[in-house]
Amino acid sequence: MTASGPYDEVDFGVEEALALVNEAGTPASDDPGTPKTPGPGTSGVPRPGPSPAPAPAPQDGSRKDATGHPTTGHDTTDHRPADHHTAEHHTATPWPRARAVAGRAPRRPDTPVSVTLDAALGLVLAAPLAALTDLPSFDTSAMDGWAVAGPGPWSVRAEGVLAGHDEPGPLTDGEAVRIATGARVPQDASAVIRSEHGRTDDKGRLYAARHVVHGQDIRPRGQECRSGEPLLPPGTLVTPAVLGLAAAAGYDTVAAHPRPRAEVLVLGDELLTEGLPHDGLIRDALGPMLPSWLRALGAEVIAVRRLGDDAEALGKALKNSDADLVVTTGGTAAGPVDHVHPILRRLGAALLVDGVKVRPGHPMLLARLKENQHLVGLPGNPLAAVSGLLTLAEPLLRTLAGRAAPEPYTLPVRDAVHGHPHDTRLIPVVLRGDRAVPLHYNGPAMLRGIAVADALAVVPPGGAGPGQELEILDLPWAMAGIEVCFT
Repeated sequence: MTASGPYDEVDFGVEEALALVNEAGTPASDDPGTPKTPGPGTSGVPRPGPSPAPAPAPQDGSRKDATGHPTTGHDTTDHRPADHHTAEHHTATPWPRARAVAGRAPRRPDTPVSVTLDAALGLVLAAPLAALTDLPSFDTSAMDGWAVAGPGPWSVRAEGVLAGHDEPGPLTDGEAVRIATGARVPQDASAVIRSEHGRTDDKGRLYAARHVVHGQDIRPRGQECRSGEPLLPPGTLVTPAVLGLAAAAGYDTVAAHPRPRAEVLVLGDELLTEGLPHDGLIRDALGPMLPSWLRALGAEVIAVRRLGDDAEALGKALKNSDADLVVTTGGTAAGPVDHVHPILRRLGAALLVDGVKVRPGHPMLLARLKENQHLVGLPGNPLAAVSGLLTLAEPLLRTLAGRAAPEPYTLPVRDAVHGHPHDTRLIPVVLRGDRAVPLHYNGPAMLRGIAVADALAVVPPGGAGPGQELEILDLPWAMAGIEVCFT
């Protein structure tokens, strides 16, 4: 992996990410900038080891995505009022702590709502799901065949029993009746003989081809659950299977936490919404990307507004927003048109996180605008913005939605990964068996790597050597699939 300098933000350009994704074996590397012996470290925890000489901190940029000349943000402490932001350098929040602060920031999930089953997918149950009926609610046949009573052979009734029909008449010993899967079993039936395990003679008598066990292929009433029995606890994610269980148990609606409402404010006069870049103007990558990403994280996106570099428009938008989470793009540093900090001061917002020790995405921030309203300020560079989403927006949205934190896990990284001397790095990877394979094109302004990635790997300060275990952050669609994720 080639870096432009020992600790410049690494815009790797050795190998196309798509080629790496499509290749199962080890990619060729002609990367002269990769350290021969990277500094050791474990996920999120600095460890001693050799590292290259320090150089100026990487420039994530606050707004100028895809230009190659981003603006540098201040290092500032977290949990400070917005009016404390000055030119003085402060210590940025460590990456693990920033995620924890974001997860604790909301006071509580929103008030539960009653949601019809067809609208509940992806929500989280706010109340226990208890059975409203026995499952099954009557004895049913598990197979197509014959319901029989007593020992055989059996005389077969002319009329069969179909699913969805009224209760059939009772059987007496020596009687059988044709029955369909799911049909109500006649009273006094002792077993069901599968169609392939019985035969009839020319007199209409039924013979079993194998030994008949009492109760075979009958699903007794209440086999799965009894009415009132707890089925699922609060906090359960509503999946397609949960919807099916709720319907079978008698529910038309469920009590769930509503989707957090998010609003996206796209800042920057240099952004185009269509066509090719020209005359110093560049295409806006975040406007099209962020709403879908926020939906994938469980939010309902209520608006996307393009405000340019207008401080008054930004202040008005924040003051009037009724979203649970406002996401801004760019403007989080201290340049002449970086208005986020001054507007937060004017509104009396409280800064919970102001700069994070992570690359890319260092100048991200989290602020509380009102009692139940927060703002996540993302850097303007696209991959830096993704880093901000997964660092600050994802934990906050998860808490608002009532979802449990995913169980953390690690995988060994296949190749050596360049590290920052002091900060965590998040890099796109593809998962190959039991290993994570780093992708190139992982600079702060690049999306080419993340576009084909399965996850982000958390690289500790100092980097990681081949085979070292790194924490893995799954991308939401990599596991759930596009259709489920964005529904």
